[in-house]
Amino acid sequence: MKKVLLPTDFSTNAWNAIAYAVNYLQNEKCLFYILHTYTPTFYRVDYMMGGPVNSAIPDKGVETAQKGLEKTLRDIRKHYPNKNHQFKTISSFNILTDEIEEVTAREGLDIIAMGTQGATGAKEIFLGTNTVHVIKKAKIPVLAIPNGYAFKEIDTIVFPTDYTRPYDSEALGFLAEICKWHKAKLIVLNVKEDFVLNKQQNAHKKALGAFLQPMDHSFEQVKGELMPNAIHEYVEKHRIGLLAIMNRKHTFLHRLINKSTIDSIGYHSRIPFVAIPESWEEPLKKT
Repeated sequence: MKKVLLPTDFSTNAWNAIAYAVNYLQNEKCLFYILHTYTPTFYRVDYMMGGPVNSAIPDKGVETAQKGLEKTLRDIRKHYPNKNHQFKTISSFNILTDEIEEVTAREGLDIIAMGTQGATGAKEIFLGTNTVHVIKKAKIPVLAIPNGYAFKEIDTIVFPTDYTRPYDSEALGFLAEICKWHKAKLIVLNVKEDFVLNKQQNAHKKALGAFLQPMDHSFEQVKGELMPNAIHEYVEKHRIGLLAIMNRKHTFLHRLINKSTIDSIGYHSRIPFVAIPESWEEPLKKT
């Protein structure tokens, strides 16, 4: 059974992400944890001095959180009834990323699904602040869903890579699993100005090909100076259902989540993507 965390602030964006997630995993047996974190408005002096959490003065936000979780659960069961799915609710006085880390370790979670933030004013915002922090700290994959994006059956998943570094077996295993969930074809997409790969890149590509051999997949290359722009154009042109991105240093995802806006790059995620962390406990061996 998959264990899935659904953080919510009870916004339309959060509900949209929940609706997407339960549809995305409609054929899988899942236990969903619906999480809301809050911070009481007023505190007793002993809490401010480092006292226990329950020393906080009762706050209306606590009651609001519980009612919000109950309503969310009722709405899910009303609109998306599914015998494969079970639910638990968690209301916690904690920082979101800290609570996610604790729940992940305690419950053995498999994936986090949450919404992204769309355009704000005249500027394109890649991700909301909470999503950025979660992706940075999460030790499990994060499925990020753009606001307003309705679930569509996924036929193809794009995995952008430059082949410059070896791959993590555990991360690739998750990538293979999400392809299996929807019987989707995996497209390994390489973006560069020069299509000639060096010896090291070819070795990494060969190892990746060997790992993916049992799956429906293909290797494709497109020209482009900026990987985010080229990926965006490819996704739009081919109507891709999901992006799968390794969350490693020095990748375009790592660069983007360290910027509040990305006007200089001009990339805005219009489709869901899953950020997959790499543990490097089992690096993929070259063949």
